[in-house]
Amino acid sequence: MAGEKLETVAVEQKKEERPQISSIGDFWSYFKNELRPKGNLSTAFNLISGIVIIFGVILLLFRFAMGIGRPVTNLSQSFPWGLWIGFYVMSGSAFAGGGYVLAFIVYILGVNKYRPVLRAAILNAFLFYVFCSVVIVITFGRWWNIPNVFIGNEFGASSVLFVVIWLFFLYILTSALEFSPAVAEWLGKIKMRKTVGSLALGAVAFGITLSILHQTGLGALMTMAKGKIHPLWYTEMLPFMFFISSIYAGVSMVIFEGTISSKVFTYQIDEENRQSRDDILIGLARICGAVIFTYFSLNLILAKFEGDFALINSSMGYWWLIEMIGFVAIPGLMFIHGAQKRNTLTIQAAAIIAIAGILLNRYNSVFLAYNWSLPFSEKYYPSAIEYLVCLAIVFVQIWVFRWVVNRMFVMRKSPQWASTLDKD
Repeated sequence: MAGEKLETVAVEQKKEERPQISSIGDFWSYFKNELRPKGNLSTAFNLISGIVIIFGVILLLFRFAMGIGRPVTNLSQSFPWGLWIGFYVMSGSAFAGGGYVLAFIVYILGVNKYRPVLRAAILNAFLFYVFCSVVIVITFGRWWNIPNVFIGNEFGASSVLFVVIWLFFLYILTSALEFSPAVAEWLGKIKMRKTVGSLALGAVAFGITLSILHQTGLGALMTMAKGKIHPLWYTEMLPFMFFISSIYAGVSMVIFEGTISSKVFTYQIDEENRQSRDDILIGLARICGAVIFTYFSLNLILAKFEGDFALINSSMGYWWLIEMIGFVAIPGLMFIHGAQKRNTLTIQAAAIIAIAGILLNRYNSVFLAYNWSLPFSEKYYPSAIEYLVCLAIVFVQIWVFRWVVNRMFVMRKSPQWASTLDKD
């Protein structure tokens, strides 16, 4: 996909115009007009992803008709969670960490040099959490009982899952509020923009709290599988380790997404932001390098303290070393080296490896190192339907992201009237 634009849009420099929306009818007319494609639909990406999405929808209908068992998935009593949970819920929520990290840096610490990538990070976080929620519904065997999770039926409000689901739901609402200034600018609503803009700091503070609680909540959920997860991946510190890893996972995703977006949406980026891009990448690389070093050190300390080094000389021990060295230590060193040498290509490569490392770590927790002692014949392997549905959801998320970016002020600077409101 390198160098290929996901959507080609003819952009003209026009005088800034603000939509005039004064009624529901005006909004509906404006929205219908915005639904129209803004570019060539017959690109290779659109055709391939469109076909995958159509097949994905058909397979989802088949899943809801036939249930969650075979041939839809290869889940079992020994492996209740598989590719969907491992990829979107466990990994996707970590990749969404870029939203709360960048919001903390810009709004709380006041480091405005990262502001050009803030809205894209928040939008990514919002979409990851929305589609995580979709995957949770798909994965529930009796999906019609989803309301029970919210109200605490069956297992009660003391359930870890009850806490995690509510944190999920509240963060979706909070990230939507954080992104709402872009929606107000798109609609040209001055009063709405002023109101939601004034709520930004409070929403960010609440969102950061929710994110930390949610990331640690997922780790706490995995501590309930003690005895089933291999000791090299299990520790009572899993809640903290999930939180720490979500920081560099989210920032790595910001680097990865920003690299692609800077090429796909290059026409939306002004010269000032284009020139600051390298400084932003280098700053993010320093953050990733420091956090990965912390994460790696903690893993070694915990392995030593808990006596897990005795398990290194085994097949699972070698697998753990591959994850720790190949997908944690190496990208960490690459981030540090890239930042020192101001080599953005090294930083981008490090981000890709770090993202792959997070996927591997979450897959290990969910099914690769889960019930590791079972024979291979009883192991979990994702079915073709699981792969296709997962890929279809990823493509839908990309389409939604592209639709929003091509219409709202995400990569582009906010309109002058909105910038004036921020200064007042």
